Amino acid sequence: MSKYEPTIGLEIHAELKTKSKMFCASPNGFGLEKEPNVNVCPVCTGQPGTLPVINEEAVKKVLKTASALNCEIPESAKFDRKNYFYPDLPKGYQISQYDKPLSLNGFLEIGGSRVRIRRIHLEEDTGKLVHPAGANYSLVDLNRAGVPLMELVTEPDIKSGWEARKFCQELQLILRYLDVSDADMENGQMRCEVNVSLREAAEQRGNEAAELRGNGTRNGVENLGKKVEIKNLNSFRAVEHAIDYEIKRQSEALESGEKIIQETRGWDDAKGVTVSQRMKEEAHDYRYFPEPDLPPLTGLAVISRQLAAEIPELPSVKRLRFAKQYGLPLNDIEVLVVDKNLAQYFEEVASELEEWSCSAEPKINTGKSAKLAVNYLITEIPRIADSLKASGYILSGKITPENFAEFVKLTVQGVISSSGAQAVLKEMFISGADPSHIIKEKDLGQVSDEEELNSIVAEVLSQNEKVAADYKKGKKNALMFLVGKVMAASHGKANPQVVQKLLEERLKQ
Repeated sequence: MSKYEPTIGLEIHAELKTKSKMFCASPNGFGLEKEPNVNVCPVCTGQPGTLPVINEEAVKKVLKTASALNCEIPESAKFDRKNYFYPDLPKGYQISQYDKPLSLNGFLEIGGSRVRIRRIHLEEDTGKLVHPAGANYSLVDLNRAGVPLMELVTEPDIKSGWEARKFCQELQLILRYLDVSDADMENGQMRCEVNVSLREAAEQRGNEAAELRGNGTRNGVENLGKKVEIKNLNSFRAVEHAIDYEIKRQSEALESGEKIIQETRGWDDAKGVTVSQRMKEEAHDYRYFPEPDLPPLTGLAVISRQLAAEIPELPSVKRLRFAKQYGLPLNDIEVLVVDKNLAQYFEEVASELEEWSCSAEPKINTGKSAKLAVNYLITEIPRIADSLKASGYILSGKITPENFAEFVKLTVQGVISSSGAQAVLKEMFISGADPSHIIKEKDLGQVSDEEELNSIVAEVLSQNEKVAADYKKGKKNALMFLVGKVMAASHGKANPQVVQKLLEERLKQ
């Protein structure tokens, strides 16, 4: 058992989906514009004499997120100036929030453990530096300057790289479900910074620390160790691996008698190591003071209660409902939940199947048909798309939920075989035609009529008398051989269940 235990906190920034920037009317292009400095104005470029105006939609998006994450919403909040100099910060300060943020004291459940959220606040994004290849200078692009930026800060409750990764992934899902941010890490719309420190394990600290650890807070506040911040994490994988590396690095340093210094380190993804960058700043280094050009935000609790009605079913609730309502395997549920559009499509299909379960002849089982629908959605459709080198997916609109549900119903009822179903689904993907029309046009219907199949079964048995004899002697695999022969003779159109039944009846005679 290790002598040390990690305490990990996260600082996560997410760019908000608003039409304009945080304090001006410039379009919000999230810094993804193809040309530099096109979505800029005197306000977001920090020209003297300009005044900021608060983006109301950005405030509402933060309040909605905070409510979804169980945060406390105060009656009022204010903006502050965070002072520091950097070339991509045109004003010489960033408008942020310090002692009176929009929300406090939330939490998110991850793997059965509660990770507390210290605060979620609102600020403006900075510009970005561009370093031309081979040049000995850098350029400044201010398209991103002033984009609304939500910052979430956790308590140091996280205990591993895996848990930190899961927290980030679940937060990204929630932001997308709420439609407050696309939160694409690869595009910089969601950025994660990690704070890692090590302290002696509870067993080393003694009974008092062990009791503190067991009081439900997961961590005490005493002796958390020197905090090391890690930046340059542009993927969930990088978050997990950087933390795991840093835990190992600090553990080995402490074991050898070294002292950990409070610093900022960068993650070198290619080498898989963290690299020292600079000493870590403290809050007083930024000389926070109230933003004099912006009024306080008031009536936040009332606004938050109004926004609560707009919060959709969140991923954690959807997982539980899908398991209970449809009896789906956990892995299948996760595939659906991580794509809210796919989950919505599935629900529309399931609703159609539910209606058919009451009226269709022959009857269909709702649970069985729902599971089959999921299997085709997450397995067959991607395979077909890949084979056709199609960039679109089922949600491109060609296959409507009604047509897909009809396809599943026909498959469950045995109107088409499994091989026929694949052919029908591929044609639906290409043309968008309804399955009944495709089956009729291409003669893909499955033959289940016993009278029609009996002649084929009789012919196969007459041609395979030795195999039939082997089956009667107890060789059960011989039956599957005969089923295959009948399927081949019927060009794959025979219903294999009916064929097996007819063969067993004849072989008992």
